[in-house]
Amino acid sequence: MGHTRLSATSLKNPFDLTEVTIEPNGSIGLNACERRTLLKGLGGTLALPFLESDAFAKKTPDKEPLRFLVVGNPFGMHPGNFFPMDFGKDYQSSPTLKSLDWLRDRLTIISHTDHNMVSGHGREISFLSGVLPTDAQSFPEKNMSLDQLFARHVGSQVRFPSVGASLDSGIRMSWTANGVEKLPITDPQQLFNHLFLNLTDQQKKLRKQMIARNASILDTVGDQFSETIKRASGKDRERLQQFETSVRELELTLSDRLTWIDRNKPKLDLGSDFLADGTIRKKYEAIFDMIAYAFETDLTRVATIEFPAELNYTDLSGVNRSYHGCTHNGRGEDLVNELVAIESFQIECLSRCLKKLDSIRVSHGDESMLDRTIVLFGSGMGYGGTHSNRDLPILVAGGGFKHLGHVDVRDNAGRNMPLCNLYLTLMQRFGIERDSFNTSTGSFEALDWS
Repeated sequence: MGHTRLSATSLKNPFDLTEVTIEPNGSIGLNACERRTLLKGLGGTLALPFLESDAFAKKTPDKEPLRFLVVGNPFGMHPGNFFPMDFGKDYQSSPTLKSLDWLRDRLTIISHTDHNMVSGHGREISFLSGVLPTDAQSFPEKNMSLDQLFARHVGSQVRFPSVGASLDSGIRMSWTANGVEKLPITDPQQLFNHLFLNLTDQQKKLRKQMIARNASILDTVGDQFSETIKRASGKDRERLQQFETSVRELELTLSDRLTWIDRNKPKLDLGSDFLADGTIRKKYEAIFDMIAYAFETDLTRVATIEFPAELNYTDLSGVNRSYHGCTHNGRGEDLVNELVAIESFQIECLSRCLKKLDSIRVSHGDESMLDRTIVLFGSGMGYGGTHSNRDLPILVAGGGFKHLGHVDVRDNAGRNMPLCNLYLTLMQRFGIERDSFNTSTGSFEALDWS
């Protein structure tokens, strides 16, 4: 049985010092009732993760570790203003993507890719998995999202395997291995505290007691296995032994967490502007800046930033309606203009962050942090104006890829490429050796990094 990485975090409140939920990182097939019985008192469920290689052939071990940033929204993009009119590296920038024109040599805009789903609200939650929760049982990782797969791969190498942020309730794009939605932090001040505020001595003491208490519970659960295994059939005995192994490995993870408690976090001074100036622009700039610095200091290597559905953008110039309201535009030119202003703002926030990452030099070679960060922007909905879930607006930046400019990924028969093909390529680039991911039919070989 190979070594696996598991993490323990709180899904309810990442700042709570007295309660922890053990986050599931895979499954061995035990049903929910059995898991609750075995781990009663832990506050959650534990399941065996899918095993994967620690390295991929194309990964160079002496380089700065890769990071992964996902930026997503729930309503897609107005297609006529997002996708350039022409293909190749010499495309003319579209209105929405104008702020990324400086990055065109390290940017790939992908036309004609999706998850092949019937259009309508509710399907956009499959953005990073390609799978709806109702269909998840048919797939090895269920509807586990790409970011959480990457976070599982990173494991305890960093203080936070992943960080999610937004300014309102999430767009449901981040999912754990057992189909549990991973909620983003929605307050910039809380995000700052989570990433950069050190615990007091009393808080450290409480945190250590909490970890010790959960480790003790795991010991109790482990003791219960011996009698259960004796009565189990051969097949069930194998499954339970695998489960017992995952419990013991989680004990090691809890021990790893103890080492982080006494290590101070890096300092970051954002000033008071992001709180004093309550505009959406200032708040999102603060969120992106915090994530960039978390990447620079290796606090985390996986981050998601969401632009939620009900966010009010009326402090942006030219926007008088809600984000959701602007998507129900019919053919009204004024509404389309407001929608494009919102979408352009989202890209501007991303562009500003990428410039910051590009200004950070990494410790190995002459690369920037952007060169070592795989950046994915997109949505699980193609265009909110028609509720279409086809032709999703997807772009990839940085990451050391040989970028393609604007590319049409339809096959010779005119069929859209499964978005999971791109995800498989991103996984391989990140060092995860796999030959499939959920609905993939292969990798997106045109996007190379060799």
